[in-house]
Amino acid sequence: MSPDSRTPGSARSAAEVNEHIRALWLRAGGSLSAQERAEYELLVVEWAEAIRERIIEAA
Repeated sequence: MSPDSRTPGSARSAAEVNEHIRALWLRAGGSLSAQERAEYELLVVEWAEAIRERIIEAA
C-alpha cells in the first residue's frame, strides 16, 4: 500500500498531513506561535492516527 493512499476512516493520508506539517513550519520560519503550536499538535495527532490505520490494515 502506498504511503500516499487514503485509508478508510481517515480524512487525509499520513503523507498529506505531513505536507501540512512541513508547510506550517515553513510559514512559521522555524518558530511556532501559541496558535501555530496548537495547530501543529492537532496535525501530529492526525498524522499518527493515519499511520496507525495504515499499519492495522497491513497486519
